Amino acid sequence: MTKDWQELTRMSGEETIKIERVRLEKSGITIEGDFELPPLARLPMEDQVFVAAFVRSHGSIKQMEKLFGVSYPTIKSRLNKISRQLGFVEISMSEDNTDILDQVERGEISVEEAVRRLKK
Repeated sequence: MTKDWQELTRMSGEETIKIERVRLEKSGITIEGDFELPPLARLPMEDQVFVAAFVRSHGSIKQMEKLFGVSYPTIKSRLNKISRQLGFVEISMSEDNTDILDQVERGEISVEEAVRRLKK
């Protein structure tokens, strides 16, 4: 019986998972060793769902706000939390231009403030 990652994540809870045996389904070859799960598979289930939704929305924070019914800062905070858990990518904490323009569009900052930030 084949089980999916979600079931494995639920069963393991907070436990670290080590893979000791892998079978290549098509060829039937079995490989034994000490393998770690990839970083995304090590995330808690709710974070895996969040990442999948983010990818599906093509990285649109606006779509994520609508989908989850939360604010821009909440989405950004959750993304920052997940990026810290993954730890394999260097993240610059500086604002990118899209974030600044999104803030103008939502009326959170003025055009003048946006121009000032963009010039940095």
